[in-house]
Amino acid sequence: MEDPAVANPAQPDYPQHWEADVLLRDGGTARIRPITPGDAGRLVEFYEQVSDQSKYFRFFAPYPRLSDKDVRRFTHHDFVNRVGLAVVVRDHFIATVRYDRIDAEGRPSEHGTDAEVAFLVQDAHQGRGVASALLEHIAAVAQERGIRRFQAEVLPENRKMVKVFTDAGYTQRRSFADGVVHLEFDLEQTDRSLAVMRAREHRAEARSVQRLLTPRSVAVIGVSRNPQTVGRALLRDLLGSFDTEFESRYEPKDAPRAVYAVNRSAPPGTELDGVPVHRSILDIPGPVDLAVIAVPEGAVPAAVAECGAHGVQGLVVVTAGYAETGPEGRDRQRALVRQARAAGMRVIGPNAFGLINTDPDRPLNASLAPHLPDRGGFGIFCQSGAIGVALLESAHRRGLGVSSFASVGNRSDVSGNDFLQYWAEDEATEVVLLYLESFGNPRKFTRIARRLAAAKPVVVVKGARHTGSLPPGHAVPATATGLRDATVDALFEQAGVTRVATITELFDTGELLAQQPLPPGDRVAVVGNSDSLGLLTYDACLSAGLRPRTPVDLTTAATGENFRIALDVALGDPAVDAVIAVAIPPIGTSAHAFMGGRLTGPDDPEMGSDDPEIATALLEAGERARERGKPLVLAHLALTDLPSRLRPGGIPAYAAPERAVRALAHAVHYAQWRRRTAEAEETARVPELDRIDEPGARTLVEAALSTRAATAARTQPGGARITLADAEAQQLLARYGIDVSPTLPAPDEEEAVRAAGRLGYPVALKATAPHLRHRPDLGSVRLDLTGEPGLRRAHRELDALLGGAAEARLVVQRMAPRGVDTVIGATVDPAVGAILSFGLAGAPAELLGDVAHRLVPATDQEVAGLIREVRAAPLLFGWRGAEAVDTDALEELLLRVSQLVDDVPEIASVDLEPVVVAPHGLAILGARVRIAPLPVRSDLGPRAMSTL
Repeated sequence: MEDPAVANPAQPDYPQHWEADVLLRDGGTARIRPITPGDAGRLVEFYEQVSDQSKYFRFFAPYPRLSDKDVRRFTHHDFVNRVGLAVVVRDHFIATVRYDRIDAEGRPSEHGTDAEVAFLVQDAHQGRGVASALLEHIAAVAQERGIRRFQAEVLPENRKMVKVFTDAGYTQRRSFADGVVHLEFDLEQTDRSLAVMRAREHRAEARSVQRLLTPRSVAVIGVSRNPQTVGRALLRDLLGSFDTEFESRYEPKDAPRAVYAVNRSAPPGTELDGVPVHRSILDIPGPVDLAVIAVPEGAVPAAVAECGAHGVQGLVVVTAGYAETGPEGRDRQRALVRQARAAGMRVIGPNAFGLINTDPDRPLNASLAPHLPDRGGFGIFCQSGAIGVALLESAHRRGLGVSSFASVGNRSDVSGNDFLQYWAEDEATEVVLLYLESFGNPRKFTRIARRLAAAKPVVVVKGARHTGSLPPGHAVPATATGLRDATVDALFEQAGVTRVATITELFDTGELLAQQPLPPGDRVAVVGNSDSLGLLTYDACLSAGLRPRTPVDLTTAATGENFRIALDVALGDPAVDAVIAVAIPPIGTSAHAFMGGRLTGPDDPEMGSDDPEIATALLEAGERARERGKPLVLAHLALTDLPSRLRPGGIPAYAAPERAVRALAHAVHYAQWRRRTAEAEETARVPELDRIDEPGARTLVEAALSTRAATAARTQPGGARITLADAEAQQLLARYGIDVSPTLPAPDEEEAVRAAGRLGYPVALKATAPHLRHRPDLGSVRLDLTGEPGLRRAHRELDALLGGAAEARLVVQRMAPRGVDTVIGATVDPAVGAILSFGLAGAPAELLGDVAHRLVPATDQEVAGLIREVRAAPLLFGWRGAEAVDTDALEELLLRVSQLVDDVPEIASVDLEPVVVAPHGLAILGARVRIAPLPVRSDLGPRAMSTL
């Protein structure tokens, strides 16, 4: 069959951007694209495989075949008033949808805002969510073409189609006449339609990962006779997992699980590691769910094509030589993904380390790890094979079990977001550990991670923290390549993701979160047999923002009973939320204890590396700690045996107090986020503010974007961000109740005096030239000018100092009340969305980077937390006896800025500096607004897989 892109090269209006890969309900992939004249053969073939009943439901009468006129009508579209989309798998149609624009009387029209819509899905693919995905895409296409409402007529017996429309979440009306159900529904997204779309996305992505992790049969393509090759190692690793005894809840006990080997050059009858070797996957007699590809890069396309023809569901591509090698490799990577998705397959990799599932019902080791990890509650995802090895080794060394593991290499298709969707549903996964070097879709990551973190901890190490460099081979949109680390922190903070700095800290924190209850607060008791170690722990708690009590020193002679009593007291204290036990080895006091330069006697049973009675006391205390909902951890020095003694009781043991405290601090912070989030679900809101004129703001922005200057800006490198003139910015901000203190130009002394007369004394005289703005250190501001003589003198001084009043752009502004100078900003990051920022003006924000961030739209509770998060926040609340400032007014201003950038997406940035917050009210002394014709937000459109 002809490819439409090839069959219609002269069709200039073909809307390429309507093409999209989608995940279906069962986890399979398909492609949605416009129908073109080159699809006539596909359409006829498709219709022949539709049942008579489905044809009857579509045309309301027996309709056994399509006439030539029908075929032409259904394949020729103008892509404006008549549009047809098809769902394609392996180059065959499995479903179609069409709309026709109509007028108010239901007649064909070129100007109406309504359209009739009709679907047809092959019976074999009904129930896979095909029609739901098609509805999302045809609705988006219709809106793009100016259609606001769909109409559909459905027979009452066609309950499946009625359900597709009613479950979509759009605002709709239904009527019944002449034996037909008539449906009308508006195409504008509603909260319910968006929730429905995201719920479907969640189920499809979770199911697609589950299919990868639970195959009945796996083929390794590229198995060699050389036992040292990658393909041979993969075969051995798979066999090791498939030989495990299991009783499956997925299938009958005697259902076969199979591993196959493929080598195109193998002589007939070849066996490797007891497995018959096939020359092609097409020669394998039974179905293959997962294929692991380890052939040279040039042979991969042929292998993928054969996998698609055999009906394989997923691929793990270990082969390297793709995007990590440069632009040509990236093109090959994109072609690989397109080829796999067109055949209904998902891809792990390329350049992948592999997949692991420790489920005893269906274990899988489709990776280069030589052994299947122990079963446990950690879901692990990483983007690096080397880090993947380190993560598995760390888990093994600590005795921590894994539920599932993925190291996806270049992350061309299956990503961390997909695994987060799966782990949200997987009962075996209790804690998620991630090593990330880049984000493919940061906005989606935040949304999914926030939902997951509300139930399970998510702990992340983010590579390239300071350099911002993108590792070779990572597929990310251009908008995400320069994601600032402060933005990443804001994403993690708002999503409840725990960010750590190292792999060691990743497991330190994950172990505590998996094995201990979440702390109810930040009050910590420190109990142990070393005063010095207790003090180090106490200091570390203070540095981590915890509230430790004075350490309880049991002395180095402490026995297990001493520990038991002290720990019981600490755990029973209602003023204690968590307990850190500290321990060192017993120190000998007799002379022979120091022989040979050793402090402890190696032959003295009373001077071993630890006291078993202390371990027993800690284990008993651990049980009481769980009963009371308080975490108990151990910080020790030089104790080799005690950590292993505590492992069965799930008490984390750390070989340094700083590690124990960092892990506990992360747990405290996560628990606080969980409580805030639960409370916010009930109480947080985006308040209804007065003085909001959204239509007026949009009119101003549209007018500014249509100017000649804006048109010229679009041709400049870096995009089309246009800085509004001060007057325009003030008008725009005023539409949202954001009043900027007016300024009047002062090009000479006389104008300055007249301006002060209009504004009223006292006034300030300041420079507003770009190189002098917000630079009082350069002497560009004169304050508290109470009369004409002082103003004239100040004007002469600045005129001489700054090279002329016109060059400095001097202005007069009425003095603001005394208060705290702050800075408020909102910037739209194309990869993330709008980010609201707050800090104290001057050195705290500019020199020390003391700025806090929140994603927009921000709630009342989020802006209250925003102003309290900066380290200089005490200056707002009466530090050293000063009068506290009006934080209510400050929070309201932040909410207004948040709503402005959320309502008007063309606003690229808003900067208010300084904002002087006084004990009563505030004054905005400077404002800058930039606008841009920003792209449509992808996360509000129909579901589609990444095409990077």
